[in-house]
Amino acid sequence: MTNADKNRIKDKMFGYFGMACTFFGIFMLLIFLSDIVISGWQKVDFDFLSSFPSSRPKKAGIYPALIGTLWILGLTAIIALPIGIAAGVYFEEYAKKSKMANFLEINLANLAGVPSIIYGLLGLQIFVRTLNFGTSILSGACTLALLILPIIIVSTREALKAVPDSIRQASYGMGANTWQTIWHQVLPASSGGIITGIILAISRAIGETAPLIVIGAATYITYIPEDAMSNFTVLPMQIYDWVGMPETPDGDYKTISSAGIIVLLMITFLLNGIAVFLRNRWQKKVKW
Repeated sequence: MTNADKNRIKDKMFGYFGMACTFFGIFMLLIFLSDIVISGWQKVDFDFLSSFPSSRPKKAGIYPALIGTLWILGLTAIIALPIGIAAGVYFEEYAKKSKMANFLEINLANLAGVPSIIYGLLGLQIFVRTLNFGTSILSGACTLALLILPIIIVSTREALKAVPDSIRQASYGMGANTWQTIWHQVLPASSGGIITGIILAISRAIGETAPLIVIGAATYITYIPEDAMSNFTVLPMQIYDWVGMPETPDGDYKTISSAGIIVLLMITFLLNGIAVFLRNRWQKKVKW
């Protein structure tokens, strides 16, 4: 048997091994999801979405947590999107190659993999204590914005890199300056990739609990946040609180925690579906 035959056998074996690992992961995921859906699907209704938390599981709902989640997502997007996109454009289109630029690029890539609890500690010191935002929605949004900024910057840069340089050169040849080229040619051509990265980053933020626990977000509130300085809770924290509750004569918290997980998954799947739709739409619209 020649070396080429051995290499082909190794390639096939590795392919089968990778396929087996993939199907095993999907199978386990389906088991977990089916258990959650079976346990909590009947609880997901209008009353569950519009009710307040309660010590009686049959009457408990996620309304304050749902509103708090929407508040957090909205403010996080408002804070992170302009900064992240602008930073990505600067690094890719304006920054000159230098030791400082390389240092910043390496650190941006590393920041994307930093555990979220570290961002929580950073948010606690800067936003809660130094800036005196307290345990408010604004503190949570700023903390999560720091968390997803590296993801947005990196995804923006990758989307800009995918735009052929011939588009830039054609724009320069028509007399456009750098900003006009970026605004009218490069950004529209890369919008699909940028939006996909943004939505995936926000999808990560929606499921984060550790940073919000560190800055002091509540696990149980019975009122609706009125402004950005109000105390709050979010769906992951409400689910976390329910999971630790013991069984009561009035019912089991496992059912409502499963229902909360279903709602959170639906929001996450919706965001990812929007990302896929926009990416496909822009790929069809923009032809290079």
